[in-house]
Amino acid sequence: MKTIKKVSLIFGILIVIGVTYSSVNGFFVKTNNLDDFAKCLTSKGATMYGAVWCSHCKEQKTVFGDSFKYVNYVECPDVPTVCEQRGITGYPTWIINGEHKEGTQSLQTLSELTGCPL
Repeated sequence: MKTIKKVSLIFGILIVIGVTYSSVNGFFVKTNNLDDFAKCLTSKGATMYGAVWCSHCKEQKTVFGDSFKYVNYVECPDVPTVCEQRGITGYPTWIINGEHKEGTQSLQTLSELTGCPL
């Protein structure tokens, strides 16, 4: 019985750590501490295009946690003409320095593309 309790405790701790942190290329970054990073992305003109029903967009938003509110985001179904003009063909798509980056991007990749520190 004691072994089961120990395993359950360890598993519970790992879940808490997993929920609190996101792994970024081997480093751990608190997901609730990304406000400055998200604001930097915005100041550099990075924009994410997506759709509320897109599971990969939800995944990308989850990486930012509450800090996503500071990211330039365009909900394409609400403004299809804008997304069509920008050449958006799939979700999520990031436009950074005029380049299209399709799919969920790691924080490290976004940092490298924009120069924004994590």
